[in-house]
Amino acid sequence: MNILFFGDIVGHPGRNFLLEQLPSLKERYQPDLCIANAENSAAGFGINQKIAKSLFDSGIHILTMGNHTFARPDFFRIVDSEKRIIRPANVSKHWPGFGSAVFDAGEKGKVLVINVLGRVGMNPCDSPYACVDQIIDNKESLGTKIVIVDFHAEATSEKVAMGHYLDGRVSLVLGTHTHVQTADESILPRGTGHISDVGMTGAVHGVLGMKTEASLRRLVDQLPAPYESATGPAMINAVFSVVDEQSGKCLSIERINIKE
Repeated sequence: MNILFFGDIVGHPGRNFLLEQLPSLKERYQPDLCIANAENSAAGFGINQKIAKSLFDSGIHILTMGNHTFARPDFFRIVDSEKRIIRPANVSKHWPGFGSAVFDAGEKGKVLVINVLGRVGMNPCDSPYACVDQIIDNKESLGTKIVIVDFHAEATSEKVAMGHYLDGRVSLVLGTHTHVQTADESILPRGTGHISDVGMTGAVHGVLGMKTEASLRRLVDQLPAPYESATGPAMINAVFSVVDEQSGKCLSIERINIKE
C-alpha cells in the first residue's frame, strides 16, 4: 500500500501550494491513501468547514489535527459528524470528535489512523502510550494490520521513544507539530517506519510558517505580538511510504521536500 502524508499545513500559502502540487504528486507516487495534518490550515490556527471541504475535494482522504484543533469555532459544526477529521485521542473524554479513523482502500485493505499528543512541553493530556495501546488492541476486530500514528509532539526525544515503543506493532509513527522536517527517517528493527517530524506545508520565508516580525518581537523584544501566516513562496514537506498490507510492516520511507 502506498501512503502519502503531508506535514502541518499552515495557512493559505500551504493550502494553495498543496492544492496546486497534489495532482502531480499523486501521479508520481500513486498513493492509495493521502493524509495531511491540518491543525494550522486556517490562517495558522485550526481548521474550518470550508477549508476541510476543499482539502477533501482535492483528494486528501484523512485530516489529522493537534493542539490547535478547536481554534476555530466553526469546526464545532462538523467535528461530531466528519469522521475523516481526527483530533488527538489522548485528551478529555468530554472533547467532541474522533481520535482515530479507519480508511478503506478497497482491495489493498483497511488502514487505522491514530492521532495523539505528546506530553513534553505541551498542554496536559493523558498518556499517549497507553492511549495508542488501547486503540491498537482492537485493530484485528477492525480488519486491518496497517496502523499509522500521527504523534503531534514537541520533543524529538519523545517522538523517537514513541517509535521504539510501537516498533513492530504499527506500520508508521510520523511526528508532527514542530514544522521542521527531520532527516532521521528509518525503518526500525521490527518493521515500523519512523520520522521525528514530517515538517511543514507552508511559507518558506517565515518562522514555522508565520510572519517573521511577530516571532522576532516575541523572542527578541519579549513583547506580545499576534501571529499571522507568512506570505510568499511556499514549500511542501511530506513522507511517502510503502507498507506491506499482509504484515503491516513498512517496506520503505522517503522524505519529500518541494519548494515553490
